[in-house]
Amino acid sequence: MISTAAEVLGGIEPVDDVPEAFATVLGEQFANRAGSRFVLFLSGGPTAAACYDRAARWSELDWSLVDIYMGDERFVPPDDPAANQRVVREHLVERVGDVGSFTPMPTDGDPDECAARYDRVLREVIHGHGIDLIHLGFGPDGHTASLFADSPSLDVTDAFSLATEDPSGRNPHPRLTVTYPVIDSARMAVFTVSGQEKHPAIARLQDGDDLPAGRVAAHQIRWLVDLAALEGQEA
Repeated sequence: MISTAAEVLGGIEPVDDVPEAFATVLGEQFANRAGSRFVLFLSGGPTAAACYDRAARWSELDWSLVDIYMGDERFVPPDDPAANQRVVREHLVERVGDVGSFTPMPTDGDPDECAARYDRVLREVIHGHGIDLIHLGFGPDGHTASLFADSPSLDVTDAFSLATEDPSGRNPHPRLTVTYPVIDSARMAVFTVSGQEKHPAIARLQDGDDLPAGRVAAHQIRWLVDLAALEGQEA
């Protein structure tokens, strides 16, 4: 039975080193992949950057067999410091040097048109090989990808990619994001959560609050959470 992220959260154990744990899970999923290739969706932010630094050193993973896509993106130029694709390029793609492919979200036109272009890419992936692993972050407000509380995107089931914004204004920049049907199609979704500032949102999720991250219902869900985030202690 497919469980939601909120249901899975109750059984997690803390990890001492989130990037190391992420690299280990990634390596295990690659070794047990469904076919010859491995489809990987990635995110952005400082925790993701640390995870990709560690993953780039994972010697048992043949990156030439890995096809990389993005789960969300800020609507900024590709080399902007805020661009998620820049994090992926600098902390992973340029370090391993021989990934099978890297297909970032386009940000070179009208946001809705860019979302429609990536939607077509996603449909080919999902109706083809499928997603082996999607890496998700977890914001202090409980968002994941760029699925924000009170956003119409939370209820979209007929599109795979959307242009969106945070209704609260806490998270800057217009965004592109995949939708729940994309995330939930993945063989595994991995949340990486690090830092004391994430503890209130983790506590809310454990208490049953309806947060965007808690709606994820992928086939397998892993929460890699450090002690600072899980218990509110300093790292």
